[in-house]
Amino acid sequence: MTSEAFIRLAAFSAVFAAVALWELAAPRRRPTFSRRERWPHNLGLLLVDAIVLRVLAPGAAVAVALLAQERGWGFLNLFAFAPALAFVVAVVLLDLVIYFQHVTFHAVPTLWRLHRVHHADLDFDLTTGTRFHPIEILISIVIKCAAVAAIGASPAAVLVFEVLLNATAMFNHANASLPRIVDRWLRWLLVTPDMHRLHHSVEYDESSSNFGFNLPWWDRLFGTYRAQPRLGHDAMTIGVDAFRSADDLRLDQLLIQPFRNTPGQYPINRRHAPG
Repeated sequence: MTSEAFIRLAAFSAVFAAVALWELAAPRRRPTFSRRERWPHNLGLLLVDAIVLRVLAPGAAVAVALLAQERGWGFLNLFAFAPALAFVVAVVLLDLVIYFQHVTFHAVPTLWRLHRVHHADLDFDLTTGTRFHPIEILISIVIKCAAVAAIGASPAAVLVFEVLLNATAMFNHANASLPRIVDRWLRWLLVTPDMHRLHHSVEYDESSSNFGFNLPWWDRLFGTYRAQPRLGHDAMTIGVDAFRSADDLRLDQLLIQPFRNTPGQYPINRRHAPG
C-alpha cells in the first residue's frame, strides 16, 4: 500500500468510527430501515468503487498533480505564489469545482441517472455519504484530474483536499444532532448535516439546493442555499420518488439502477417545480 493510500484509509477509518459513534450518541431522525438492511449494501457499493478505482485509476489525481508540478501546468505554477497561499487557493478552487460538478449531475439527465443512486437512499446517515455509483466515481475522477491540471494544485493540496472531501461527506451526511446555535454558526464555515440533509429531500425545490459538500459559501454565492426544509427535518421525506422499496436498497439494484427506465427518473419529474 502506498503512503497516499494508507493516509486516506487511516483518515477514512478514523472519521467513519467517530461519526458512527456520534450517530449512536445523538441521533437526529428515527431511521426508517435498520442498519442491517442498509449498511451492507451501501458499504458494499463503496467496496466496489474502491476496487474499480484501484484497477482503473489508482492515485490518479495525485499523479496528475505531480505531472503538473514537473511540467509547470496550471495557473498556480505560472505565478510566484507563496507555497502556503497556493496550497489554500488550490483546496478552495477544487472545492468550487466539486460544487459545479454536483450541480451538473443534477441538471443533466444522463448524469442524474448515475447520481440518483446516491439520492435514492431511503434514510440519511454517514453511509449515504459513501454511496455513489462506480461510473459516477470514474467521471468525477476525470473532472478532478482536469481541474488539478488546470489549477496547478500541488500533490499535497490534492491529497489534503481528497481526505477533507471524504471526511466532510461522512460528517455532513450524519444522522446526528448539533445544538441549534452550533449549527447556525458552523454552517458559515462548513456544510453541516442539517444543511445537507435538506438536499436529500424528495421534493424537487429542496433537493435543488445546498449542493456543497465541504465549504458552504458556494451555495450562498450562487443562490442555491436554503436554510430549512418546509416540513422540518423530522417530517421531511428522504430519497427519490421512483425508488421507495426495501428491494431498491440492495447492492445489485444500486448497480443497475442507472439503466432502469422508471417514472420520476429525472429531477424535473419530482413533485414540485423550481421556485
